[in-house]
Amino acid sequence: MPSDCNSNGDIFGGWVLSQMDVAGGIVAARRAKGRVVTRAIEAMTFDQPIQVGDVVSIYGDVTRVGRTSITVHMETIVRRRLDPGEIKVTEGDFVFVAIDDNGDPRAIGA
Repeated sequence: MPSDCNSNGDIFGGWVLSQMDVAGGIVAARRAKGRVVTRAIEAMTFDQPIQVGDVVSIYGDVTRVGRTSITVHMETIVRRRLDPGEIKVTEGDFVFVAIDDNGDPRAIGA
């Protein structure tokens, strides 16, 4: 949406990062079979801008599972308005920690 744009007319990087965090949290929570919190965002790259009107898709794959943490590699792909091709615009590694009902780290089952 236009309200998510910077002064160049591209979507704010922070908006993209937020959407990737939400998507990565879903992937991690499914793997952890419960609540997770974001611990770190590593190796983030912004290759292309996202423009108003782009269709944005975010994909995540679990790349590492530790005792309490899960690393999810995230990629953001867009399709421009009239262009049927896909463009990778952003990727990064998000680290999540599984937590219990008290917010304390918990072991992730196999």
